[in-house]
Amino acid sequence: MKIAIATRNFKTLAGHAGKTRHWLIYDFDTPRAADALPEPTRLTLKKEQTFHYIPDGEPHPLDGVDMLLTGSAGEGFIRRMKLRGGEVLLTGERDPENALRLLIAGEAQPEPRFDPSTALCRLRDLFSKH
Repeated sequence: MKIAIATRNFKTLAGHAGKTRHWLIYDFDTPRAADALPEPTRLTLKKEQTFHYIPDGEPHPLDGVDMLLTGSAGEGFIRRMKLRGGEVLLTGERDPENALRLLIAGEAQPEPRFDPSTALCRLRDLFSKH
């Protein structure tokens, strides 16, 4: 199972998944709450590789990820990731490792914080091809 976490410079969980450039990718055989977390792979996307810019159907470095954790995401992003095989989970947790531990333990994530850019994404999604 691969889990990607949207981050700001790999330190805190990022809010806007469609524009996030820094991702931590954890690869598990079978995630268990009692196990230590594996060392994540760091992925830095070029601006044109973020989901606000990449065309549908074009290969992407996050293809094959089963779950994505982020602070906020528009419906367009969630739909696009579902088409790529990934489920999006929103969280208000700021620490990437804490959010991952909650997920693995099957515990509820804190409510996501308000992100005004999500309203702009919703408006954009109304008029976009996806």
